[in-house]
Amino acid sequence: MSAPEIVIVVARADNRVIGNAGTLPWHIPEDLKHFKKLTMGKPMVMGRKTFESLPGRLPGRRHIVITRDRQWQAEGAEVAHDAEGAIALAGDVAELAVIGGADIFAMFLPLAHRIELTEVHDTPEGDTLMPPLGTDWRVSSREMGGPIIDFVTLVRD
Repeated sequence: MSAPEIVIVVARADNRVIGNAGTLPWHIPEDLKHFKKLTMGKPMVMGRKTFESLPGRLPGRRHIVITRDRQWQAEGAEVAHDAEGAIALAGDVAELAVIGGADIFAMFLPLAHRIELTEVHDTPEGDTLMPPLGTDWRVSSREMGGPIIDFVTLVRD
């Protein structure tokens, strides 16, 4: 069994905001379509709060939820308690999509191979910030995704 490519999938505003009161602080249909394209058919790793913020199970994707609560369970969630457990739970897959929140991003940043970043060119109010990425990432591609968003792929140097 080979280790999967770990890909962080995140939409981040210019002020590093990624969430507000348990939801996205914007509704951008182009970003939602892009997210679906990037995650379809792949196991997604997320924290419990991110799982609970979803409108329901996202079809065509596994939901691996990292939580410290050893008793927590939910229909459609595969439960892990750390990054290694989540990777092991994913099994022999080519790619693992890490979709949030901030604590999960911080946990997986040192392990990630790629970041699929939607840059939201706005400064919304928010209570959840993307952890700093560090200096070892470079832009490998960028495309306009809509009037206020760019889709950016980052890879490690």
